[in-house]
Amino acid sequence: MRINKVALAVTALLAASQVHAAGFQVSEHSASGLGRAFAGEAAIGDDAASLARNPALMATFDKAQLSIVGSYVDPDISVKGSSAMFDADDVAPAQAVPAMYYIQPLNEKVAVGLAIYSNYGTGTEYKDDYMAGAAAGTTTIATVNFNPNISYRINEQLSLGAGVSFVYATAELERNVGLLGLIPGTPLTGAPADMKIAEMEGDGYGFGWNVGALYEVNENNRFGISYKSKVKTELEGEFKGVSTTTPGATVDGTLDLNLPSILEVSGYHKLTNKFAVSYSWQYSTWSDFGDIVAESPDCAGGVCLEKKEDYSNSSRYSVGGEYYLSEVITLRAGYAFDEQAGEATLSIPDTDRQWYTAGLTYKATPALSFDFAAALVAGKEITFEEELIEGVTATGQSFTSSGDAYIYSAQMNYSF
Repeated sequence: MRINKVALAVTALLAASQVHAAGFQVSEHSASGLGRAFAGEAAIGDDAASLARNPALMATFDKAQLSIVGSYVDPDISVKGSSAMFDADDVAPAQAVPAMYYIQPLNEKVAVGLAIYSNYGTGTEYKDDYMAGAAAGTTTIATVNFNPNISYRINEQLSLGAGVSFVYATAELERNVGLLGLIPGTPLTGAPADMKIAEMEGDGYGFGWNVGALYEVNENNRFGISYKSKVKTELEGEFKGVSTTTPGATVDGTLDLNLPSILEVSGYHKLTNKFAVSYSWQYSTWSDFGDIVAESPDCAGGVCLEKKEDYSNSSRYSVGGEYYLSEVITLRAGYAFDEQAGEATLSIPDTDRQWYTAGLTYKATPALSFDFAAALVAGKEITFEEELIEGVTATGQSFTSSGDAYIYSAQMNYSF
C-alpha cells in the first residue's frame, strides 16, 4: 500500500518541517538563491537554477547553461513532554537535497529548459521504544519534480514562460506500541514499547503546471511573478498494521496527497555599480493539503490510517543584498520570515521560522562559476497538545518543540 508509505512520509516531513519552509516545503533550490535567503528569485535570473522559480527568466539567457546544485540540511530538533518519558532529542535526521537545471536559447525570442528538483520532502526518526510511538515513529517523504519549460520574449521589457511538471513521490512510515502497552484492557496490553503497530511504504505521481512573467524596466530594475499549480499525487503501496481486517496482514492500499499551489512576486534593483537589493513574497495554499487518509478494502471500515490536519495558507517574506566585490567575486546576504502553515503536532511540529543567510559566487572563467552559501534557520519554540491515542482525551499530553537547522549549499554553473 503505497499510501502507507506516503502517510508516513508526510508525517515525517511535517515533523522536520520546523527547519525547512512552511509545512514540509523544500526551498533549497540553489546556492546562489540561498545566499540571499531566496529573495528576488522570480526576478533575478543570474544562473540556470532560476528555472525553479520563474520560467520567464530563461528569456534573459543568450547562451546555454547548466547548473548543478547540492544542499545539505542539518537540523537539530527536540521535543519535550509533560514528563521525561515523552522527551526526544534530534528527531530529524540530516538530509541531502540535489538539483539540476539546463537552459537552451533557441533564438532571440524563444528558450527552452529542464529543471529537476524537489519542492517537498523531509523526515523524522523517533526511537523505537518512544512512549509516544503510536503518534510519532519513523517518517520519510521525498518528491522529485521533472519540469520542462519554454519562454518567449515579447519585447525588450516583457517576457513570458510556462512549464509542466511530473512529480514523483515516495514515502515510508513506522509506528510503535509505546504507551499503548501500559494501558490495561486493550489488545496491546503488555506488548513491548518498540513493537511495530503500523508499517507503510509506497510511491506515486502527479501532474501540474507553472507560468511566469518578467518585466525589465531597464538593465538595473526588474520585477517577476510566477505561479505553480497544486499537484494531486496518487500513491499506491503496502500497509501492515493492527487496523487491517486480518491483524498483522500486509495489504494493498492508496493515498492521495495534495501539494499546494505557490505564488511568488519578486523585485530586483541594482542601486550602484557595486550593490543591489532584492525581495520576494511567496504565498502557498496549504489549505489545499487536507487530511491524510490511507484507504484499502482490507482495512476496518476501508481506512487503514487517518490523520486529521489543520493547515492554513501561509506567506514567506524575504529580502537580500548583493555586493559585487570584483569581476570574479559576488557577496550575498539575506533574511527571510516563514509563517507557520499547520497546527503543530508530534508528527508535524510546524512553527514560524527566521532565515539568516550568506553566500558568494566565484567566477573561475568566463564560462565557469561556483556558488557557495550557508544558512541558519531558527524555529520558534512552540507548545501544543496532542492525544497519543486519537479520540481518547485521557491520553492527551502537552509537548514543546524547539530547534534550528543549518543549511550548506554548493553549485556549479557552466555556459556553453
